[in-house]
Amino acid sequence: MRKEDVPQDKSLLGPWHEVSYAVDKDGKYVQVPSAGWEPANIANKLAWQKIRQEAEEVRKQVERGDVSPLAMHMVRHQMDIDLLSQYTHIPKRKIKQHLSPEGFRKLSSREMKLYADVFDIPIEDLGKVQRVTWR
Repeated sequence: MRKEDVPQDKSLLGPWHEVSYAVDKDGKYVQVPSAGWEPANIANKLAWQKIRQEAEEVRKQVERGDVSPLAMHMVRHQMDIDLLSQYTHIPKRKIKQHLSPEGFRKLSSREMKLYADVFDIPIEDLGKVQRVTWR
């Protein structure tokens, strides 16, 4: 694609741009800022819609007492057990236990701090669940 043909369709990025590579007038690849591309914008909107739906379902499960608030934080941060284990160094089997309300109540202070740090929230908010308000 030529530099002047890089799409500039409005996207979810707001004032930010993504980097695309295009060929300049000399035939060299250069980085070109792009406001977005309609097919990618549609795919991103659908993906975020699915994430919001999943987060809402998990929020309801937490409120019913089926799972712990940890599940909600994981959805909000798009993390699965494997990834959370890598970030916290908590074994996967322990994270699975913490996903139950009873296991969550047994979290040690150290584990709570590890989770809070990864989710970038105060420890006090680890047990809180709120409605997701992404765009």
